[in-house]
Amino acid sequence: MMLQPPSPSGFSSVYRASRRIGRAWILFATVSAVLILATLLGATIYGRRSAIDTIASQGRTDASLKVALLNAVLERPRALPLLLAEDQQVLDALSAESSDAIDILNRKLERLVTGTQAAVLYVIGPNGIAVSSSNWREPISFVGNDYTFRDYFRKAMDDGSAEHFALGSVSKRPGLYISRRVGSAAAPLGVVVVKFQFDQLESDWRDTQRPVYVVDDRGVVLITSIPSWRFMMNGPVPEADLAAIRNSLQFGDAPLATLPIMRPQPIDAAASLVSAVLPGSGEGQYLRLSTPVPTTPWHLEYLVPTDAPVAASVREMRLLSLAVLLPLLAITGLILRRRQAAATKIAEEQAMREELERRVIARTDDLSRARDRLQAEISDHRETEARLQIVQQELVQANRLAILGQIAAGVAHEINQPVATIRAYADNARVFLERQQTTPVDENLEAIASLTERIGAITDELKAFARKGRVAPEPIELLGVIDGAVVLLKSRFAGQLEALNIRQPRAGLYVLGNRIRLEQILINLFQNALEALDGRADAKVDVSVSETDEEVAIEVADNGPGISPVILKSLFTPFNTSKERGLGLGLVISKDIVADYGGRMDVTSDETGTCFTVHLRKARA
Repeated sequence: MMLQPPSPSGFSSVYRASRRIGRAWILFATVSAVLILATLLGATIYGRRSAIDTIASQGRTDASLKVALLNAVLERPRALPLLLAEDQQVLDALSAESSDAIDILNRKLERLVTGTQAAVLYVIGPNGIAVSSSNWREPISFVGNDYTFRDYFRKAMDDGSAEHFALGSVSKRPGLYISRRVGSAAAPLGVVVVKFQFDQLESDWRDTQRPVYVVDDRGVVLITSIPSWRFMMNGPVPEADLAAIRNSLQFGDAPLATLPIMRPQPIDAAASLVSAVLPGSGEGQYLRLSTPVPTTPWHLEYLVPTDAPVAASVREMRLLSLAVLLPLLAITGLILRRRQAAATKIAEEQAMREELERRVIARTDDLSRARDRLQAEISDHRETEARLQIVQQELVQANRLAILGQIAAGVAHEINQPVATIRAYADNARVFLERQQTTPVDENLEAIASLTERIGAITDELKAFARKGRVAPEPIELLGVIDGAVVLLKSRFAGQLEALNIRQPRAGLYVLGNRIRLEQILINLFQNALEALDGRADAKVDVSVSETDEEVAIEVADNGPGISPVILKSLFTPFNTSKERGLGLGLVISKDIVADYGGRMDVTSDETGTCFTVHLRKARA
């Protein structure tokens, strides 16, 4: 018979499963990539925001300290014009305009400059001409210069005081001019002016290596840690305003160019992210913080570099997020891999089943054709078939008789002891009847009835065995089982039971089993031991019981000749016996009963005797 070649349909489920696995991995890879990108983007945004918040917090603290320092620096020279405006020597020089009074004032101003760290002190007459100056000895002396064009002079004459930051017209050095009117508004005598330069403050700022600058209300840089930024504009200014600033000569001929600060991104009212180009370096990202300077219209602006801190924070957030995400993706991938392995196994098993079904169908088809061919040959073998049927019937009958013989042998063996006991009781009853003793007769008849019930129970058990059934185990008191077995053996072994040395178990000791079947076990063991000791003067059978938390062990030990090693090797094989009239079924049945109830039977034997140990499961009453 030819089998058909394997069909690829049996492996279609494996192919489909492989395709699903491939698509699942592509989807997993895509989702993982999207999650990684989204996580990196989120970490970048969060890390950048966190770094900028930290930089802003620290920067605002630094800016506030710088403003406080600037305010302290400004307060020192502000007292000088106030004091000098009331000074008698200043009044004398402006009133008398004598050379002696002016000379005295010049020397006094010179001494004051040395002690106050002011750049220059000078006194201007009401006509705007400087009459006295602390630098009267120097070539760039302010004495005789006309300052009517200066705002600090005009405002002091009009308002009594003024502050004005400008580039010196003579010294060409920038500074803050603080002026105070001398005399009353109705009869002004002149103006006292102190010029303060911020060279030391700017030097201190430069040491921090972070750009700091102060702008006025028009956005012009006045004080800065970057000298090239001085007098640059903080932002675009209308051309008309720019022309007015140039015409005022406040900042000389400075071009008033725009600071190299671009693309501001506001964070709040006082902070923004900007791109700036510092002298000697390329373009970088900075956080610009703006803080007002008290008592002035100025603002201090502080640039804090953000590239390195932001990059470090972003890198840390990315690493942290990947440290969390990647293990999760790995676990997800492992779970997916296991599920796919299970799916692949199921698909392979399905393919194998399909292939097996296909082969079964093909084989069935071959067998059907073979059957057809055999049926075609039946007509040629009628006579042979008839003879074969006769032989088969004879074999079945012989098998049935063998089974019946085994059953009959087993039943005879199992009820032999109760029948012998019944016979003994019947004989005794006849004797008692002859003696007209009715009471013992009643007792014997009750015992016979009890034994008859016991035989019925045994036959019922054998029927249950034939049906491959088993009696459900229940708690049985072991003391009653031993006593019942001894009763069944009394009639047959009268005069020999003295050899039984039974150490009775304690009352209330229960095992799992059935009373009748457990008695069968003990009867078999007691009978075998007594038969092995037949004719011995020192015959002794020791029966003892031991227990643990889980089981009970019953030992039946005799001092007989023991079992030969040949028979001991196959002792629990049916029909294996050393007795002339034995069937070899007792121990087999006993061992099966013990196994049914979850126990076991052991045997040891030598020339000094044989010991059978029955292990039963312990039960609670």
